[in-house]
Amino acid sequence: MPSTVLVTGGAGFIGTWVLRELLARGMQPVVLDVCRNDARWQSILGPQKDQVTFVQGGLLDRPLLQQTLARHAISHVIHLAALLTPQCQQDPWTGCEVNILGSVALFEAARALPGQIQGISYASSFAVYGPEADDSELGVSAAQNRPPSFYGAYKMAVDLIAEQYARHFSISSVGIRPHVVYGPERTVGLTAGPSLAARAAARGEAFTINYTGRLGYDYVEDVARAFVRSALETPPGWAVVDLPGQVATTQDFIDVIDRIVPGAGARLSVDGPAVPANIPPRPRYISKLFPDWRATTLTEGIQATVDFYRRGT
Repeated sequence: MPSTVLVTGGAGFIGTWVLRELLARGMQPVVLDVCRNDARWQSILGPQKDQVTFVQGGLLDRPLLQQTLARHAISHVIHLAALLTPQCQQDPWTGCEVNILGSVALFEAARALPGQIQGISYASSFAVYGPEADDSELGVSAAQNRPPSFYGAYKMAVDLIAEQYARHFSISSVGIRPHVVYGPERTVGLTAGPSLAARAAARGEAFTINYTGRLGYDYVEDVARAFVRSALETPPGWAVVDLPGQVATTQDFIDVIDRIVPGAGARLSVDGPAVPANIPPRPRYISKLFPDWRATTLTEGIQATVDFYRRGT
């Protein structure tokens, strides 16, 4: 019998690629999300989208969550559902409810089914890292990174909560911290610009990336593979791992696109504020968990993104 995997937030960008990875492995995915995205599923999953079971609802509906785990005999969980930085900054209360209480609801649902849930992976974030701080009055020591946003603070809180569920209830989990995730169908968010630039190049269009800065980039299929593998191969206890991410400036990204699509660089530009790189002071890369891990290079990832859109034009 194939494993049945619950994907919270499975209608999103990363969630859809997670579904693709699960289906490729012969798994049975069940999605819990507040709404579905048939256009994205059709684009990335094709006819296989009909193999996905969709449950409409949110994590705060605890009876529905518990019923979903039990009714579908869920064996593994990939937890992606969350409100992102803008929503959390604008409405910290709701951000806290969804990102923190929703995550606690998920761990509680797993605790209520002892022995059924064999592994959990969840989305942590590089947003937990901020500028190094030194403020003795606030009890913050030198070289200690602090989250610069509510979203980062919530993600850090979930990391700590996951540790407690491992310590006290033996619910094992792996948190995944990607950098900027790029690839086909990344269309929204501040850092969607490089993905949209690759799409524009494939279509012969002009595009301006709306930020600058030197950041790490993770190709979406790597990110999906990290979540799936961590859920299916969750080691005992609690771990949070960083994805390696290839560091590049936005101009570097355009230069790679131009090599793949000669002449595209003349139609692409960069104009916007600098986005700070939140660098982990002591990274723990996923290769510590999976020694055979190989990351897709920026050239390979951009080539795959351009090819995806060329096939669709």
